[in-house]
Order: sequence, then C-alpha cells, then structure tokens
Amino acid sequence: MHTQTITAPTVNALDIPHVMAAEPADQFSAIVRCSRVVASEFSYNKDEEIYGEGEPSEYLYQIISGAVRTYKLLSDGRRQISAFHLPGDVFGLDPGSEHRLTAEAITNTTVRLVPRRNLEKAAASNVQVTRNLWTITASDLRHAEDHMLLLGRKTAMERVATFLLEMDRRLARAGMMALPMCRRDIGDYLGLTLETVSRALSQLNDEGILMFSSARQIALRNRQRLSTMEA
Repeated sequence: MHTQTITAPTVNALDIPHVMAAEPADQFSAIVRCSRVVASEFSYNKDEEIYGEGEPSEYLYQIISGAVRTYKLLSDGRRQISAFHLPGDVFGLDPGSEHRLTAEAITNTTVRLVPRRNLEKAAASNVQVTRNLWTITASDLRHAEDHMLLLGRKTAMERVATFLLEMDRRLARAGMMALPMCRRDIGDYLGLTLETVSRALSQLNDEGILMFSSARQIALRNRQRLSTMEA
C-alpha cells in the first residue's frame, strides 16, 4: 500500500476525477478547506479490504479513482452489499465509534481520507463544517431509504432497471457505462442471485432496451422504457 500526505489547501473539487458533479464530493472538499485538516491518500489493490465491520471508525474517505463496495456478511455467510462508491463519493461516516459494514476495493482504488477526530473538532467550532457533514449524512440516509424500498417492494426486473438507471446517471460517458462491479456484486446489492441478474440483463438486451459491447460495457438504448419498468 502506498501513502502520500497532502495538505488541505491543495484539495479542491477540481482535483477529483468524476463523471458528474456529486454533492457529497463538493461537501467533502469544502470540509477540508474550512477545517484545514491534513488529508492523506492511500492506494488499495482489487478486492483489498479498506476497513472491516466492527473496526474503529477513525477516518472519513473519498474515492479519487477506482470503486468501493460496502457490505455486511449475514450469519449464514450470504453477503448484502449496501452501496457502490465511485470517484468523488464519500463513505465511512458511521454514527458510532465502530464501522457497521466492511469496505473493499472493487478495482485498484485510491482514496483520500481525513481523521474523524479532526473533523469532529473542526465541527465544534465551525458551523460550515457541521453543515457539510450533515449534508453527507443526509445523502447516505436517502440512499439507505431508497435501497430499503428497492429490496422490500420491487420485483427482480424492477431492481435491475433501477440499478441500471442509477449507474447510467453516475457512470455513463458518451452513452456508454463501464461497470466496475461484476454480476455477482450486482446480485448481492439487489438481493438477487447471479442467475437472475444474468437473465434480466439478457432479456433487456433481447428487447433492445440495452446493448452490450462487452460483459461490463453497457449502453442504454431506451431509457424511457427502462424508467417505466423501474416504477
């Protein structure tokens, strides 16, 4: 693992490669500027653990490049992925002193992080830092609510449609999205088997709603139709 320490004044939203402006990314950069804390960069290999469930929650993380999955292992060994974090995204802000989930790099990934104790100290004296931390927390809550609805009320096809539209918003470049995660990851995020995910994608391809250029390169050809399937 390679590390590099950087100082807060060098950090700004333009430093972060991302395909679309992400509110949490802007808030994180603002937090670093306002608090003037020292940020560090860490690199992780594919499938390497960033932190584990139950470990002390000591840092707030932002992805510079790559992708991260956060998940929980159930008592029977099944894995439930709670979120996929992409460049610009912020993660690791747990309400307690320990992480509730495990975070792993999906691909070779570089993250920027700042010590949580420094952020808490800055928030105690800087109202803007407090507001920005709240914005990040509120974004996490919205995602958790949406994911709960997806798992609890939507059919398999509706779940896949919702996932594709989400990734299209976050990843698509020139009409094509390159998914960093495999289909098993997608299944563990949607609460579906690998086979169900594959069947749904094949059906959407057969119906002309999407097109594959490779196993993970997907172009949506009929977003309106996909949106009606999402509801």
